[in-house]
Amino acid sequence: MEEKHHHKHECDCHGHEQHEHEHECDCHGHGQHEHEHECDCHGHGQHEHECDCHGHEQHGHHHEGGSRMPRIIAAAVLLVLAVIIEKRTHWATWHYLLLYLVPYLVVGWETLKEAAEGLLHGEALSEDFLMSVATIGALCIGFLPGAETQFPEAVFVMLFFQLGEWFEQKAEGNSRRSIAHLMDIRPDSAHVERDGQLQTVHPEEVAPGEIIVLQPGEKVPMDGVVLEGRSSLDTVALTGESVPRSVREGDEILSGCVNQSGVLRVRTTKAFGESTASKILDLVENAAARKSSSERFITRFARIYTPVVVGLAALVAIGPGLLTGDWASWIYRGLLFLVVSCPCALVISVPLTFFGGLGGASKQGILIKGSNLMDKLAGLQTVVFDKTGTLTEGVFEVTAVHPEVIDREQLLHLAAHVERHSTHPIAAALRNAYPQEQDACSVGEVEEKAGQGIVALVNGQRVAVGNAKLMEAEGAAWRPCEHEGTIIHVAVEGSYAGHIVISDRIKADAASALEALRAAGIRRTVLLTGDQESVAAAVASALNVDEFHARLLPADKVTQVERLLPLGTLAFVGDGINDAPVLTRADVGIAMGALGSDAAIEAADVVLMDDKPSKLAVAVRIARRTLAIARENIWLAVGIKVAVLLLAALGLATMWMAVFADVGVTILAVLNAMRAMKGA
Repeated sequence: MEEKHHHKHECDCHGHEQHEHEHECDCHGHGQHEHEHECDCHGHGQHEHECDCHGHEQHGHHHEGGSRMPRIIAAAVLLVLAVIIEKRTHWATWHYLLLYLVPYLVVGWETLKEAAEGLLHGEALSEDFLMSVATIGALCIGFLPGAETQFPEAVFVMLFFQLGEWFEQKAEGNSRRSIAHLMDIRPDSAHVERDGQLQTVHPEEVAPGEIIVLQPGEKVPMDGVVLEGRSSLDTVALTGESVPRSVREGDEILSGCVNQSGVLRVRTTKAFGESTASKILDLVENAAARKSSSERFITRFARIYTPVVVGLAALVAIGPGLLTGDWASWIYRGLLFLVVSCPCALVISVPLTFFGGLGGASKQGILIKGSNLMDKLAGLQTVVFDKTGTLTEGVFEVTAVHPEVIDREQLLHLAAHVERHSTHPIAAALRNAYPQEQDACSVGEVEEKAGQGIVALVNGQRVAVGNAKLMEAEGAAWRPCEHEGTIIHVAVEGSYAGHIVISDRIKADAASALEALRAAGIRRTVLLTGDQESVAAAVASALNVDEFHARLLPADKVTQVERLLPLGTLAFVGDGINDAPVLTRADVGIAMGALGSDAAIEAADVVLMDDKPSKLAVAVRIARRTLAIARENIWLAVGIKVAVLLLAALGLATMWMAVFADVGVTILAVLNAMRAMKGA
């Protein structure tokens, strides 16, 4: 099912859209609980692993890796002893059956139990059931006329099956622990000031507005603002970057960081469950609920493939036996079919590959909200960028003031007062240029005009601050400016008073990011901005962007994206706050520089946890590598299984070959899947 997005939009004074974003996901209707990937493997023993192979939850299906290995070792020793005894004695066949039943039951009792429970729950084609039938058949086949006993082979099949299960569990456990260690960013305690005392409590007990104290080396439990102290923060768990971030009084501090040096007093701004770290953890834990097309294919394939192969096994075992009377040979071939038919290599390794890819990306500060997005990232053909805060620093400063009928200070004074309540970076630049903005001054009847600017009464005078469209609406004869940058015009009572030039800087790695995308095969790069034509042209030229469009309202950006969508899979890269409509409309919405932004984390499909556009090319490489590994596992498993099935039908395969086609291939596929954890 597709995601459901609900948006409420407010426009600020410069045409950038503020939004609140409510996000519901009903991707597959699966309640995931500490469940990074779903397996359709037919219910074999995964640790803390729910399997929905036939629409039923596995009942009590939980193998403990710690108890499995001793049983495997004990059974292996007993099997060797049984083989030695058989070589040196001449007992009746049923005596040897009893001898081999001891190691068989030691290692296989859990599998037999799970097979029986599966039958009771209507899941006859679980891997436990297939292995049980195959091995019991191998134990019994020696009693048929003219047949050789297969006792050692039967025990070895069960032994190797359990060894493969243990190996898969260890591989999956290592992958989970790697992610858990990476995302271990929430502390178990917080030091809060209450009644003049410092109390140590669980972070969930700390309310927004309370003051916490952070000692050097402690993790930040929740978002807040520094009241006292200076320090540096290790942000590697959030951004993947090793360079510490310095903080001082008045700076925001985010949960998940580690305080490295000084003691900090912090006033919390969010509850523990609403903090940045909690939202990120929730995002990572639920990412696997959204399956990739490869995973969906494997799910459908396994549900069709297994019944077909089991049916063929029955035909091979019964049909030729009726015609030839050689029951022993054909039943043995049917048993081989059963062993080979288990699709474990596919349904374990492919989800594990995507899980590893998601983990490898998160190590580098790239949060991908589902393995289904890997397909889209790998196939990107068009990348559309917002300008401010994405390709540029988003840190504006006044670089020129051109008054017309009033002096420089008065022009800055009027602009700063009109913009005093706006949160836009341009408004902040105007206030920074006139720090006396807080002086007593009457400002009222503030009216924001979408995509144009703000109009307000300042000391009883109507003052308009915004772009050329606003000047035209006010009837003010505005003047063009040759300076590069954003031009903020000011009009008083409909008369043009002058303009202010505000400039932004291109990010240091923006050019290399665009070059890396082109090298990765991205066909078209596009720049969309609400800024004026000259500013957009300068940025597009500096970065060698294929095309650009300026003076766009949020709705105009959506129109441009819809025009480009037919050209191939499209990603829009924005700041995640001002571009909610277009983030939603794109095939892949990517929030750039979203550290600490709740709206960005919720709105985008992919969140780059720092301000580096170069991470986009890394995300594409990780997605392509992950898909390549998944395809390798599919071809490896299917190819070997088909080959052994053909050999079994021709009577050329052995039980040892069948075991390799199932458990051996699974181990190889899991090892290959673990490569995805390394990222790009």
